[in-house]
Amino acid sequence: MRIGLIVLALAAIASGCTQDADERITPAGGQQPLDAPAAQALDSYASRLRAAYAVRVAAARRWGLKKVPLSAPPAPAKKPRIKTRKGFEVTGHRRLNLPPVFTTIPTRDKVVFLTIDDGVDKDPAFLSMMNDLKIPYSAFLSGLLVKDDYRYFKKMQDRGVALNNHTVRHRYLPGLTYRGQRREICSMQRYLELRYGTRPTLFRPPYGNYDRATLRAAKSCGIQYVPLWAEEVFVDHWEYREGDGKLRPGDIVLTHFRGRGQWKGSMPDMIRRFLDRVTADGYAVGRLEDYL
Repeated sequence: MRIGLIVLALAAIASGCTQDADERITPAGGQQPLDAPAAQALDSYASRLRAAYAVRVAAARRWGLKKVPLSAPPAPAKKPRIKTRKGFEVTGHRRLNLPPVFTTIPTRDKVVFLTIDDGVDKDPAFLSMMNDLKIPYSAFLSGLLVKDDYRYFKKMQDRGVALNNHTVRHRYLPGLTYRGQRREICSMQRYLELRYGTRPTLFRPPYGNYDRATLRAAKSCGIQYVPLWAEEVFVDHWEYREGDGKLRPGDIVLTHFRGRGQWKGSMPDMIRRFLDRVTADGYAVGRLEDYL
């Protein structure tokens, strides 16, 4: 519907701008003359929009979605200010300038953000599905879970997915000393830099558990943000941090790299459930890193 309205608007503009085929448009002083009438450029743009939408329709049908996923708005020119969610602070959080811990991005855009943890399942159909549908997401990887097939995640990175830190061994961090926590986080930073050429600024503690030492260690390793989640989606149900079971603009959604060995379905099954819900509620899927 959104694409159709844009196309109609462009067509209306074009109808008022039509020129004779041989007529050159006289530009304002200092500008180069146009080689083709403006109406032709608008028509070409409208054609590209129609073609792009047709591709999205075909992809949605191919993967069994109920509706075509909505397109996310452009990344904000001015990034929102990220603060720690109330009740998620640790002692000295502000004084020590520790990374903010949050579950939602402050935005009026009707978008949610998909984040995927660990790296257990490596389903090639998942990569194909996300590439076909052009759905952005962010990965939070654990070293021991990805090392048996690091090329799988390199393909993901090559398609624009950010690979973020989820520790080396996926341990319960508050049970470790500061030095132990720092080793888990910093070692994963080095691993990601060695394998993928990137040293991320986003970190998610395993199980969402952290303490003051976790955030101090994360900061010392170059971490700037600690995104948790507002909702978690599985292959057969959703779980909500809030009691009303509603999506909100800017919500971060968690899921995992899990397949039939752990769930009653595949990762494409889970993505289908996720997209059907967010699209029905009028939400698009945005790229988390665009808002940070």
